[in-house]
Amino acid sequence: MNFATLPTWLLVLLSIVPVLSAIIVHEVAHGWVARQLGDDTASRLGRLSLNPLRHIDPVGTIIVPLLMLILTNFVFGWAKPVPINWQLLRQPRRDMVLVAIAGPGSNFIMLLAWTLLAKILTLLTFLPTPLVGMLIVMCTIAILVNTILMVFNLLPLPPLDGGRVAVGLLPPSLARPLARIEPLGLIIIVALLASGLLGEYLFPIVQFVNRLALYYIY
Repeated sequence: MNFATLPTWLLVLLSIVPVLSAIIVHEVAHGWVARQLGDDTASRLGRLSLNPLRHIDPVGTIIVPLLMLILTNFVFGWAKPVPINWQLLRQPRRDMVLVAIAGPGSNFIMLLAWTLLAKILTLLTFLPTPLVGMLIVMCTIAILVNTILMVFNLLPLPPLDGGRVAVGLLPPSLARPLARIEPLGLIIIVALLASGLLGEYLFPIVQFVNRLALYYIY
């Protein structure tokens, strides 16, 4: 079943679970790893829940991702950030890297899980073909969303996760200048998106991962 053959309302409906799960689990993963490493801030504030109401930013979690998915096949969105108190971490510099990488890592695990689910669906020949087709479209959307969020967040630019990883791994002489970019990070990201440069970087990687997933599924 091709995306182009589906009415917009059905595409939006099939996107709800993939988009919400990708963004919310990403944030929960940050908080969960932080708790294991000594910072229970997110846990105390009830942010380690998978309840969407605790994480949803109406614009960043729902409106922006769905509009971009429909209009551009590129997903950019956000949930309310999980609060992290770096001072409570046992080894702040090392643990900052582990907490940051947990978000993209969760997206990688989810894209593998959705790929496996799609493969299983292709084997369930007793189910009605239209139902299987729609479920596989939902899995395909989920693979796309998780791949984009993973690759996008690994960009070595604060405040993205990749930027925090870079700050934690680079020697202090390089880490400090990179960390100072963070207040301008969102502006730089928007400029890169608007210029098309970010898409040129992301598209080949996303396309490669999706081709691997579809090869496995079919």
